Amino acid sequence: MSAETLGRSPEQQNSVTSEDRRITCFSLRAAVEPGVMPRVLELFAKRNLVPDRWHSDVVGTARDELSIDLQVSDLTPETGAYIARCLRQIWGVEAVLTSEKRFA
Repeated sequence: MSAETLGRSPEQQNSVTSEDRRITCFSLRAAVEPGVMPRVLELFAKRNLVPDRWHSDVVGTARDELSIDLQVSDLTPETGAYIARCLRQIWGVEAVLTSEKRFA
């Protein structure tokens, strides 16, 4: 049980309100290589996570960069930061930016 759910009734703990909903966003720049996308997705799959959103494009004037944007619901800030560090270690990934949005 997380510190955020302590002090809530069981009904409140099981219901996700719009105030509780958190989306962690990851934006990656990588080399245009066929193995980059499966390696990125594997990082989430082995944690039993399915991204809510995945969008990728080949970009750059020479079409030599891969841009991947993905979003995952309900990660703790610590887990999001850990995943970002792991993404930065994947061969071919050049940069990883993260952000978080909450629904009010």
